[in-house]
Amino acid sequence: MPRFSIVIAAYRVQGFLQACLDSVLTQSFRDLEVVAVDDRSPDHCGDIIDACAARDSRVVPVHQPVNSGPGQARNTGVEHATGDYLLFLDGDDTLAPGTLEGLAERLDLNEDPDILYFNHVRTYWSGRSAPSVFGELLNSAGTDVFSVLERPEFLRIFAMSSNRVYRRAFYTGHGFAFSEGIYEDALLSYLTMLTARRIACVDLVGLEYRQRRVGASTGSPGEKHFVIFDQYARLFAFLDEHPHLNPVRCLLFERAVSHFLFCLDRRSRVATADRPRFFRRASAWYRTHLPDGFTPPAGAEWRFAALARGSFARYREHEMATRAVSGARKAKRIARAALAVRGKRALYRAHRQRPVDPNLAVYSAYWGRGVLCNPAAIYYKARELAPHIRGVWVVKKSEIESLPEDVDYVVTGTRDFYRTVARAAYLINNVNFPNDVVKRPGTVHLQTFHGTPLKCMGLDQQHYPAAAAGMSFGNLLNRIDRWDVALSSNPHSSEVWERVYPASYRLLECGYPRNDVLVSASADDVRRARAGVGVPEGHTAVLYTPTIRDYQKGFVPRLDLERVSRALGPGTTLLVRAHYSYRPSAALRELDEAGLVRDVSRHPSVEELCLAADALITDYSSIMFDYAVLDRPIVIYADDWDIYRAARGVYFDLLSGRPGETPGAVARTLDELIAVFREGRWCDAEAAALRAAFRARFCPYDDGHAAERVVRTLMLGEDLTAQPLPPVAQRRPESRTVPSRHLAPGHGGGLPPHAVEPSRAFPDRSSDRAPDRD
Repeated sequence: MPRFSIVIAAYRVQGFLQACLDSVLTQSFRDLEVVAVDDRSPDHCGDIIDACAARDSRVVPVHQPVNSGPGQARNTGVEHATGDYLLFLDGDDTLAPGTLEGLAERLDLNEDPDILYFNHVRTYWSGRSAPSVFGELLNSAGTDVFSVLERPEFLRIFAMSSNRVYRRAFYTGHGFAFSEGIYEDALLSYLTMLTARRIACVDLVGLEYRQRRVGASTGSPGEKHFVIFDQYARLFAFLDEHPHLNPVRCLLFERAVSHFLFCLDRRSRVATADRPRFFRRASAWYRTHLPDGFTPPAGAEWRFAALARGSFARYREHEMATRAVSGARKAKRIARAALAVRGKRALYRAHRQRPVDPNLAVYSAYWGRGVLCNPAAIYYKARELAPHIRGVWVVKKSEIESLPEDVDYVVTGTRDFYRTVARAAYLINNVNFPNDVVKRPGTVHLQTFHGTPLKCMGLDQQHYPAAAAGMSFGNLLNRIDRWDVALSSNPHSSEVWERVYPASYRLLECGYPRNDVLVSASADDVRRARAGVGVPEGHTAVLYTPTIRDYQKGFVPRLDLERVSRALGPGTTLLVRAHYSYRPSAALRELDEAGLVRDVSRHPSVEELCLAADALITDYSSIMFDYAVLDRPIVIYADDWDIYRAARGVYFDLLSGRPGETPGAVARTLDELIAVFREGRWCDAEAAALRAAFRARFCPYDDGHAAERVVRTLMLGEDLTAQPLPPVAQRRPESRTVPSRHLAPGHGGGLPPHAVEPSRAFPDRSSDRAPDRD
């Protein structure tokens, strides 16, 4: 029997659940079990739990047949628990290191009390954390064991389910269970505390209680919040059945009413239109349960008096008076801001008074750089499947000449831009529209993103000063609040996006539309792509795509490109693409002019470059996730991995060598990189196996029809997302299977179409020849 059973209820917390599980399973105290309950979550919570259970036998996976709410999920978890003590966690919370060891020591010291309370800290999406206000109270208990009749002040401890452990025999012996509906924590918290004869406390900050920006069960207004009156009515019915508890009735009454007022004052819980009705319910509850001798708490007399009288008008009068000063300041700030931008906003506002055009879609990519990436793939598929919808691109003035002739466009910031954006029914971007673009009712904002995240993104960048330089996270949050739909290319991305871009959009897991061409391209498409970048017939093309460094200005090649080019030999074409945010490199241009590399940094289509290349060399660029769709060799060159990881942060260990994390051969030095190619490790069986696992994890939806799913879902009112897709291993891009007379015996299964025998493509040009591999 384990000492602790940690019951974790999971519903729509895929972005946080792994961290929650890890925080428990990596505790120094090992005598535990984790009962992880998937409450029929529509995201990947169930898969995360099952994968964790496969790795650690202490995890007991439980899958609810229907979604039944957090209370019932916890009750189900208790049914599967076998430990001495129960600890309830939400799937987005974490335990601080050493928590269970500290709790176990205190339980032994106090000879197994019914309940042991510990402290918590609130962590916010903004990166801010705030300690609880109960540390001094918890510390005041010392090593005493008591009941609440002896120490009633402990009824003021935050009434939640996760800042305490329950002796399981006490919990189940008294038949405790979470009730239906929200605020179930408060009811159970008080019932158990009132029943327990032996309570202990420790001022150990063990729980990291996450305050999510969106997604919390209490974070949206509605009828569900009215259940709070029923929850506290059950509590007072319990008091009626146990008259020996009358000494704490007044204190619990004050706790209940304060909870009602807390909810009433928060629009995230009680909408403005519902406030009078909520007040009336609170007032009726007040008069029904008012105990003899009750005195309102100091500073809140007028609030309690208003409830006693049942006058919402009187309550509003006091409320408005207290807010008058702060409201005046806010109005003054708003007036100044409006004056500063009055001209531009007046024009835009006028256009927004006109009806939304249901047949107008506005597209943009990479801050107006052209018809590119996922928006481009959606645009062309919409022209095919929804020709009634007119597509207009937002571009920078400098990009006009590069646009295809048949593309309608407006230049960002112009009158045409504001007129078009104001009326468009669809706004589609792989980054974000300007801050002053307003989300109109009846419009659909689609965020397509432009890569799978290896490096930390969004709010996670707050922890890395170099990555956060110049970012306004407040503006970021305002922009993501406009999103209605966001694309995800794989479950990993879904978990990250949900956490680092917290808003109420819908995640559409359909793959990346820009990758459709990688699946559907023919052999002729590949030949045209190779000819377009000047790869001679019979050559092996290697594409090198380093990513940007936040700690480094300008393009500084991490490779000695001349040496690499000469080492690869005359049968190889080395294509080099610097990150688009860098200015053209004079050094790279000189190498191009010398015929040692081909500088494709300004090539308009990354997808064509991928089709043209037989192998990819990259460091931490998200292109690796797209290139994996082709099932062609990927080599990681990571000479500054430790620096990059410390400066930017990453979501998994790219160099671990574990299937699903490393896409192929890895080199940390230039000599290692050359050896990887010379010895054939770039395309051997081990590299192919790693690539297959990487492809299975990160390309599950890339079947060539992602753009179609987006268009049919958003523009045609269909929903193809539930249709099953063929297994990744069965998807064989046509472009991958083109016959090649250069395929080396023994390597054919994993090689790309134009690959040549390693010993011929990459001849040994050094005096220190590496030993042959077995």
